[in-house]
Amino acid sequence: MERLPDNRADIRDFLATRRAKITPEQVGLPTSGRRRVPGLRREEVAVLAGVSTEWYTRLEQGHISGVSEDVLDAVARALQLEEDERTYLFDLARAAQPPSRTPRRRKAVDIPPRVQWLLDSMTLSAAFVTNGRLDIVATNALARALFAPLFDSETTDERGRPNFARYWFLDAGAPDFVVDWDGALGATVALLRAEAGRYPHDKALRELVGELCTVSAEFRNRWAAHDVRIHHGGVKQFHHPDAGPLKLVYQPLDLPISLREVHSLTIYTAEPGTPDEDRLKLLASWAATRLQEAEPADGRDLP
Repeated sequence: MERLPDNRADIRDFLATRRAKITPEQVGLPTSGRRRVPGLRREEVAVLAGVSTEWYTRLEQGHISGVSEDVLDAVARALQLEEDERTYLFDLARAAQPPSRTPRRRKAVDIPPRVQWLLDSMTLSAAFVTNGRLDIVATNALARALFAPLFDSETTDERGRPNFARYWFLDAGAPDFVVDWDGALGATVALLRAEAGRYPHDKALRELVGELCTVSAEFRNRWAAHDVRIHHGGVKQFHHPDAGPLKLVYQPLDLPISLREVHSLTIYTAEPGTPDEDRLKLLASWAATRLQEAEPADGRDLP
């Protein structure tokens, strides 16, 4: 497939895949006659959005720069975009605007001590910080124990930093760790796709996506679907190698550490009074014991 400059290829493919998902019946259009394309035709989307066919065709070709928010909103309604998809479309439009100055390169930032103190204070919840590329950049002891398969995986980088995308798609043991592996794959790709919409010039993100597209046909196929996800949270089940089955509730929160790098704080906890809470407490106890054993003696022990 031809690689268009900037993010026009992403705009083109996203709009085309959304259009293909909608049937005429869903929008109240007649279905008589033979249809050569799945879903709606371009001219049908144009009518629903209240624009000309020529104009919508140019938009679907990636010419989104300068398009007003009202028109984008009309297209989003015509395509019945969900909230995350609508946000992604507006992110693509924003990224397509000519920059007033050369974009500053995004670079990793150190996690402030106050954030690590916050993580360490959560002794009965697994808490960790990820960047927009889904690297785990900080954890508390329980998160380190909960996600031990990621930290022990050969997919970690040279600094021992796990990446959820690399683990889910490249580690042969990943399907045994999480119950809904297919769901984990879908959510991971959708989160990376949304991040790429916000920051199309992120070199590290492009390299990660390029690597996964090259070595994983599963990732490549899911990436081509242009599914996006921004707001997420819910329940996830694990087969933990030490604690056994765990059903945990998780919630990510935006963590504004730096203007140069996006971070998210995610917290996993168990429903009170359940066997999952008991197993999580046991895992927390093991994690605390291992942490104490790993700490060097400070020389202040009494004789």
